[in-house]
Amino acid sequence: MKVLVTGANGFLGFYLCKKLLDIGHEVVATSRGNCRLPFNGTIGFSYLPLDLASEDQSSTIIRQVSPDYIIHAAAMGKPDECEEKKELATQINSMGTFNLLQAASEKKIPFNYISTDFVFDGVAGNYSEDAIRNPINHYGKTKLEAENWVEKYPSEWSIVRTVLVYGKPMTGRSNLLSIVQEKLNRGETYQVVDDQVRTPTFVEDLVTGIISMMDKRAQGVFNICGEEVLTPYQMAIRTANFLGLDASLLIRTLSSNFNQPATRPLITGLQIEKARSILGFSPSNFEEGLRKTFNAT
Repeated sequence: MKVLVTGANGFLGFYLCKKLLDIGHEVVATSRGNCRLPFNGTIGFSYLPLDLASEDQSSTIIRQVSPDYIIHAAAMGKPDECEEKKELATQINSMGTFNLLQAASEKKIPFNYISTDFVFDGVAGNYSEDAIRNPINHYGKTKLEAENWVEKYPSEWSIVRTVLVYGKPMTGRSNLLSIVQEKLNRGETYQVVDDQVRTPTFVEDLVTGIISMMDKRAQGVFNICGEEVLTPYQMAIRTANFLGLDASLLIRTLSSNFNQPATRPLITGLQIEKARSILGFSPSNFEEGLRKTFNAT
């Protein structure tokens, strides 16, 4: 199968492309700028630069590639940047998705969209796939707008919502675990919030869930995330202890102590019963995720 992956230079994009290639699919990777992936020369791999804000580029690439399936993982994904550059975030996250869908609809290409727990307001937590969406920052609003476009797609569509993805960074962008490792190795203190509740997701589990959806041609909305309920501070403490680093350098704090442009939902976490029953999804627990992230035996 020929699979078009957007956002291929990103954290999730690397793992998606690697797994798809490993299991024998042809991968057409797209992202902004030059290819940062180490797969050049790999049989079945090709790369095309794509600016999601350009309707013409999306249309041209989809007509040129004619993929069998699209996994749309690209986004302007930093909430604070989205809050400070709202017009650009809307152009990339919302209208960029619309442009891709318009191009894909001509050939009725199955479309899988990667979304986020930030489409929720964080009041209740433990959200099901059909819970009421009410984002409280611009990033979440653009992702909700994109979800709405996907749900109107006149062919096969699916949406994956996930939460606080972690794992070994392979293309440069850090995540909470790698930041903890880097700072504590340097003997630096690190403030981490303890009032934001999440169900953190090991990146390779997320990839497994996405590919299972593709293989089963699963349609609709699926929550694909971990099942342990943790705060970022709890994740940081467990990471420090796992690596044998000085956990006393981690400073417990609250969201209100950070002057951030984008408000974060406090309590999210997603229910995964649907993914369990339909996809056979079974996520790693956090301890297993730590071992896999840091290649421990």
